[in-house]
Amino acid sequence: MPTTTRIVYWEEDGAWLGYLEDFPDYWTQGDTLDDLQVHLRDLYADLTSGTLPGIRRVADLAVA
Repeated sequence: MPTTTRIVYWEEDGAWLGYLEDFPDYWTQGDTLDDLQVHLRDLYADLTSGTLPGIRRVADLAVA
């Protein structure tokens, strides 16, 4: 079963921009939506590989 992750994306000035919802500090871009998705998959692989130090993430915290 394939793994999925949520992305945030938009078109601006003819380019497609986006980031992985769990990693909002790391943006990428593409010429088309399909191209952006390729770059987001590559970014996901890099950020989850465990080889890059200091990766910032977003997570939920239960407080009550």
